Amino acid sequence: MTRTAQQTTGTIDYQAAAARYFEAWNAVDPAALATAVAAAFTEDGSYTDPLADVAGHEGLTAAIAGVHQQFPGFVFRQLGDVDGHHDIARFGWELVSGADGSAPVAGFDVVRLAADGRIRSVLGFLDRLPSGA
Repeated sequence: MTRTAQQTTGTIDYQAAAARYFEAWNAVDPAALATAVAAAFTEDGSYTDPLADVAGHEGLTAAIAGVHQQFPGFVFRQLGDVDGHHDIARFGWELVSGADGSAPVAGFDVVRLAADGRIRSVLGFLDRLPSGA
């Protein structure tokens, strides 16, 4: 049986973990970004996708800030429900323009969670990228 966004298994709330994750990815102010990354990720948390491979709060913060430099005014939005079991969850997302609502980037992430619900690792998959990216 899989778990959806409204369900939890044991002490892990998959939806809450995903919400903290999106809060981190949508933080633009450097202080807010650092706080959100610390809330969403363990100290040694990692993020790997076809374009990035970073670890630790400093590396994660730099990667997120880099995306905001490349896509100013865009926000990450969750697509569908969070699905999870044990200490693993997955969810879809898209990067949406605040100006026109277009979403040139989309994908899904698989995360491994620590006992406290923070993310230990992310494996990201990119389903849609703008040309030239």
